[in-house]
Amino acid sequence: MRRGGTGRRPARSVTTRHAEGPPPPRRRQLHPPPRRARGIARLGNPSIRLRVGLAVLLALFAAVGGRVVQIQSTEGSQYAELAANSRRDKVEIFAPRGSILDRDGNVLAQDVQGATIAADPGYIKNRAEVAAAVAPVLGMPVATVAEKLSHDTHADGTKNRYVVLKKKVPLAVGDRINALREKIPGLIVQEDQVREVPGGPFAANLLGYTGADGIGLAGLESSYNKLLEGTNGERIFDKGAGGQEIPDGYHKVTPAKAGSDLVLTIDRDLQYQTQKLLAERVAATKAYMGTAIVMDAHTGEILAMSSVPTYDASDPKTAKKGTTLDLATAAVVEPGSVHKALTVAAGLDAGVIEPDSVLTLPETVTKGGYTYRDTHKHAKPDYTLMGILAQSSNVGTIEIADRLGAKRLYDYQRAFGLGSKTGVGLPGESAGIVQPPSNWSGSSAGSIPIGLGVAVTPLQMTALYATLANGGMKVQPTLVKSVVGSDGTARPVERPKAKRVVSKEAADTVVRDMTAIATDEGTAPLAAVPGYIVSGKTGTGSRAEGNRYLDGNVTSFIGVVPADSPRYVISVIVHTPSNGVGGAIAGPTFADLAGFTLRRYGVSPSGAPAPPITLYG
Repeated sequence: MRRGGTGRRPARSVTTRHAEGPPPPRRRQLHPPPRRARGIARLGNPSIRLRVGLAVLLALFAAVGGRVVQIQSTEGSQYAELAANSRRDKVEIFAPRGSILDRDGNVLAQDVQGATIAADPGYIKNRAEVAAAVAPVLGMPVATVAEKLSHDTHADGTKNRYVVLKKKVPLAVGDRINALREKIPGLIVQEDQVREVPGGPFAANLLGYTGADGIGLAGLESSYNKLLEGTNGERIFDKGAGGQEIPDGYHKVTPAKAGSDLVLTIDRDLQYQTQKLLAERVAATKAYMGTAIVMDAHTGEILAMSSVPTYDASDPKTAKKGTTLDLATAAVVEPGSVHKALTVAAGLDAGVIEPDSVLTLPETVTKGGYTYRDTHKHAKPDYTLMGILAQSSNVGTIEIADRLGAKRLYDYQRAFGLGSKTGVGLPGESAGIVQPPSNWSGSSAGSIPIGLGVAVTPLQMTALYATLANGGMKVQPTLVKSVVGSDGTARPVERPKAKRVVSKEAADTVVRDMTAIATDEGTAPLAAVPGYIVSGKTGTGSRAEGNRYLDGNVTSFIGVVPADSPRYVISVIVHTPSNGVGGAIAGPTFADLAGFTLRRYGVSPSGAPAPPITLYG
C-alpha cells in the first residue's frame, strides 16, 4: 500500500552509463588563493635562489683560486721563506782568541773552554725567582739579571727568545747553570771561550787583559786586538715546537775562524827573574815605582821588560789605579846623567871633540844665572872623556855642548829617538818631550846637556844605549817577534831598517870610556859583574806627572854587557822617595840582572882586559 504525502523525499534512482558515449567532463571548480597572514614575508623563488647562490659560490671559488695561483706563481717563495724562518734557529759559534806566547812557545795568555749563559724569556714565569737563583752563580746583582730577563719583546713587538745574561764564564759556572736547567726551563748554556793568563801578575804590564766581551782593553791584548780576535761562526737549524732540533731538517754550519797567535821576543825565564829582582829593589827602597829592561843590542828585541807596581792580569778587577800601564813606556822621567852619553857621542860625531881630547875644566860654570858644579872635586883640571863620564862631570859635559851648539844637540836628541814614541806597540806609550832651542831658557844651555829639563821614557833611554852598543846604528825596539795565523803560518813582524845616528868610532869610544864607571874610579862600582867588562852610566833626575815634578829622585843605571863585545843593554830605573843616587840604588840590581842574563845565554866571560882607566890628561 502506497503511503501518501508524508513529506519524505523520494529515493533517487541510480544513473547508469549511457551506451551512446563517455560521460560529460566535470567542471573544475576554481578556489580563490588563501589569504596571507599579515606580517609573514612571501618566500622567494627557489630556482632563483639556487642560481644566485651558485653564482656567489663560483665567484668565491674563482677569487680563492686566483689568490692561490697568485701565491704559487709570484709570492710562493716569500711564504715558504716565512714558514722556514718561523721554525729556523741560529746559534753563534764563538771563535777562540789567539794565544800570546814567549819566544820559546811558552803560553803567556790563551783561550780555554768556557760558556755563555743566556735565557729564553718566553719560558721564564717568575723573573724574580729565576734572577735570585741565577745571579749568585754568575756573580751578578739580582736586579741586573732580573732586568735582562724583562726584555721579552723586541722593538718591533715580536717576542724575544734570546737574552744574554753573561758571556765568557768559566766552564764550572756553566756546569752549575746546567744543573739549574732541570728546575728552571728557559736557561741556555752555550760553548764559549774564556781568557786564561796562567802567570797572573807575570808580565801583566806587557800582556794586558780582555773585557767581559773578549775585547782587549790593555797591553798587547788591546794594541793587537784585531789580530788576536777571531771571526765567530754560526749554526743554523730547524727546530720543533719544543725548541729541539729537527734531525732531518735544515742544517748549516759556518765554522768559526780562530784568531792569530802572537809570538813575543820575551824570554819567560828572564822576564820572571827581571820582575823578581826589580820588585825586591822597589820594596827595599820603599820606592814609588821601578822599571827594568833587557834588550838585544843588535836586533832591538826586548827579552824582558818589567814594571812595579803591577797587577794580576787574570783578575784585572783587583788592579789599583795606574798599575795597568807599562811604566817603561808610559812613565815620563828626567834622564839626568845617563843623558851625558848622548852629549859626548854627539860631540864626537860632529867633530868638536876627539876620542883622545883632554878638556881643561873650571870648578863651576854659570848659565842663565844658574851655577853648575861637579859632585866630584877636581883632582886635576884636565879631564879625558873617560874622566868626564866616569865621574859624571856636569862642567865637562856642558863644555862639550857649548862646542856642539844648541841646534845640533837638539838634532842629535831627535835622531836618537827622544821626543818620539818607540813604536814598540804598547798602548799609552809617551813620546816624552825635548825642547827645540827656540824654547830654551837662559839656564837650558846648562841643564839640557846633563839630562835635566828633558822628558823621556825608560825604554827611550834603553834604546839610546842600544844604538851606542850597536856601533851607532839605531834599531827599533820590538816586543812581537812573529804572528802565527789560524792556518799555522808564521809571519815575522816587519821593522824599519837600522839607521845610522852617529859614526861607529863615536859610538865605540863612548862605550869604551864608560867602562870606568863600574869601577872604584867611577860612580857605580856596585854595578860590576865579576868576569865581565861593564860599560854604563848612572843617572839622577826627577819624575814628571802632569805639569809638576814629584818628590824624590829617579835613580838609574843603564849598561852594556859585555862591553868588549856588546850583546845586551840593561836598564834599571827606580823612583825613590829619598835622595838616593843611581849607583847605589839601581847599580846592584843591574849587576844581578846582567849576571843572570849572561849566564842564561851562555856568554863567556870577557877574554880581553878592560881598557886602562885614564881620567886625567
